[in-house]
Amino acid sequence: MKLADVIDELVEERGLEKQSLSAIVCEGMLAAYQRKYPHLALRVEEDSTTGDLVVLAQKTVVNVLDDELAEISLKKAKNIDKDISLGQQLWLPFEGKIGRVEVLRARQVIASKIKNIEAHSIYEQFKNKRGQIIIGTVHKTERNGVLIKFGDVYAFLPHSFSIPGEKFIVGYTIRALLKEVLLEPQGDNQLILDRISAEFLEALFKLEIPEVFENLVEIKKIVRTPGYKSKVAVFSHDKNIDAVGTCVGVGGSRIKPILKELHGETIDVFLWNESLPIFVKNSLKPAIVDRVEMSSDNTIAQVFLNEDQRSFAIGKGGQNIFLASQITGVNIQLVRENVPQKNRNNSDEEVSMDEEV
Repeated sequence: MKLADVIDELVEERGLEKQSLSAIVCEGMLAAYQRKYPHLALRVEEDSTTGDLVVLAQKTVVNVLDDELAEISLKKAKNIDKDISLGQQLWLPFEGKIGRVEVLRARQVIASKIKNIEAHSIYEQFKNKRGQIIIGTVHKTERNGVLIKFGDVYAFLPHSFSIPGEKFIVGYTIRALLKEVLLEPQGDNQLILDRISAEFLEALFKLEIPEVFENLVEIKKIVRTPGYKSKVAVFSHDKNIDAVGTCVGVGGSRIKPILKELHGETIDVFLWNESLPIFVKNSLKPAIVDRVEMSSDNTIAQVFLNEDQRSFAIGKGGQNIFLASQITGVNIQLVRENVPQKNRNNSDEEVSMDEEV
């Protein structure tokens, strides 16, 4: 049995280290022989000269043989080592054979060991890349998600982490966030991808907008309803930099690649402000807000605006006011402007985030 040929084939197929593979194959074959001959002391090694797989058995020197597999006569032992004596032991080539069941056992052990090495290699390669964007191609759609290939490695995008309604076509390029790098595979998957998180959107901004990558423009917070709408609060400490304009670009040139990646999910980019009323006002864009009044504990924001701005503030399905409330952390209540104070408590004159969503 040429171990060298087996190793060379595995090195070429798997790209693994030759010495480690040699040890694994020997270990697998040893497990096979031990399965059939559990009472024997055996070892398996590679003949460095021929590349053959050599099986050795430890035999005890005796006068009369009771077990030819485990013992050797003193006369024969003297032909090998003239100084040997009764009761001593020799490692000698083993002539015993194994069958199909034992070979299957060897294959299982070898496959398991190789899988462990590959898993460790992948973990070491990608453990410091969590939170980064990877670019790959759609390899296969499975029941629970999509298998993405990048380089010689496969990653898994669960349906629960993919944008609702998006279609995957084999061979098409896709970008996703490397969400998890598992120490050991779960099923066949070790690298888990994500396309619905705020972290994915932030990573896209860093990828597409140099000023965000260089932290000249800081993303303060992102909230998303994947597949429909996101809100991104940005800020720059450099007064010469228009944080919103930098992210959007002339004619939307910088935001368009991100929108395309998200299949048309709308993105509201607005200016963060440490003043909570101003922050709330900005968060409700595209609605034009007249003013914002905060409750004493800053948990409720009364937002005054004209009637024609209410639908913009609320948004389709209440998503705009819902996301604005999420990103600001307050309960937003819309109040019609120019309505007498005595009427402001009427249910038909005031809309809160909780009522709309």
